[in-house]
Amino acid sequence: MTVTVAIVGRPNVGKSTLFNRLVGRKIALVDDTPGVTRDRREAEGRIADLTFRVLDTAGYEDVKDGSLEDRMRQQTEMAIKEADVILFMIDARAGVVPLDQRFAQVLRKAGKDVHLVGNKAESGAAEAGLVEAFKLGFGEAIALSAEHGLGLAELYSIVSAAIDKAAAGKEGEAVADLDEMPEVDVDITEDMLEGEGDEATLRWNPNRYLNVAIVGRPNAGKSTLINRMVGEDRVLVGPEAGITRDSILVPWEWEGRVINLVDTAGIRRRSRVTEKLEKLAVGDSLRSIQYAEVVVLMLDATIPFEKQDLALADLVEREGRALVIALNKWDLIEDKNAALAELREECERLLPQLRGVPLVTLSGLTGKNIDKLMDAIFKIERSWNSHVSTARLNRWLTGMVESHPPPAVSGRRLKLRYMTQAKTRPPSFILFASRPDVLPMAYQRYLINGLREAFDIKGAPIRLWVRGGSENPYNDKKKRRLG
Repeated sequence: MTVTVAIVGRPNVGKSTLFNRLVGRKIALVDDTPGVTRDRREAEGRIADLTFRVLDTAGYEDVKDGSLEDRMRQQTEMAIKEADVILFMIDARAGVVPLDQRFAQVLRKAGKDVHLVGNKAESGAAEAGLVEAFKLGFGEAIALSAEHGLGLAELYSIVSAAIDKAAAGKEGEAVADLDEMPEVDVDITEDMLEGEGDEATLRWNPNRYLNVAIVGRPNAGKSTLINRMVGEDRVLVGPEAGITRDSILVPWEWEGRVINLVDTAGIRRRSRVTEKLEKLAVGDSLRSIQYAEVVVLMLDATIPFEKQDLALADLVEREGRALVIALNKWDLIEDKNAALAELREECERLLPQLRGVPLVTLSGLTGKNIDKLMDAIFKIERSWNSHVSTARLNRWLTGMVESHPPPAVSGRRLKLRYMTQAKTRPPSFILFASRPDVLPMAYQRYLINGLREAFDIKGAPIRLWVRGGSENPYNDKKKRRLG
């Protein structure tokens, strides 16, 4: 049984620092600048043997004017509604400020299990603030230092009690449901079992989740698309460029499969990134590419394939991730057929290393063609996981060499002995040749393009390593069979 713990409070009291401490790694951006966190972020928290869902939230601002701060406040209030336990954090060194008192009123109306936490309490300067915290009406504040890990024993007791309470309530519901259930006879056949005899168990074959990172330049519509896909305002959106800072993971189910959508900060050219916070946000986005399996590169259809777009596509290919290019704001294009034909030709010309990469037109605002985007994601994932048997590879290699033999170098003919696949994700092949160091890159590209066409690995990165080696081991088997 698990519970949801939300960390809330005004800006710059240390919520993200505690979030990272509970998660066990630095996944939320932390800086001395107030207002670094804007979206609510979730992850699995752990204290000793307890595991639970923990939410990091934006600093609470008491504004309701439709501004960015107002939308951040709404995200925090949504986290409060989701939570079973709320850790109301204040800065113990600064004491209680008017915004803390205003937020305390909001939390009392929420009717949740609220616990007051006085952060930055590692020194004697925090004692007065901890005493002053009584006026907020939540009892004695827990003295905590998120940075140094002090006070986690008290948090353990709070979360443990919440888990026990939730488990007791769940057990009561289960007993009530069991009493109301009619008796049903179920015939279990052999194909439903795994193992034999008394050790036989029912098969369970869940669909593996898929990590999908959505990247692109600022204001390309990444967050708008995610909100449309999940059907709620899960991440902040607005006309301001660069709203998203943290990479936010949003679990979502499509056709029975769990998709971990990752919203990322917009990535500009390095020369334009000067502020520290933007550098942190861009670094977080680049790390999201490394952990993703499929990357959706979001382009603004009105200004596609700018230099930064091509640099991002090349980065995804070098990281070995599957790529889908999404042309957002397609509803703004007038002559759609002509524009699409031109963009396909431009994509093949500018990204030859990703020949056949899926190109999907959509509108994140209206949700048009989200189904086509998901079809493209699943198709490129299959290509990314492609595996070709060694026998098929070598039959194909023989045909490729017969059609176009490798060029002679310094009057000496190159022999391509055999090929095998080393791994998938991305598809990686080893070619054994007589003189691997002089095989021209043009001929290697010829082989890679042939692999794409012959085995339908279009759009996915392909790795080809050329090695020196002995004769094809399969030739010996043929000779033995003939003898």
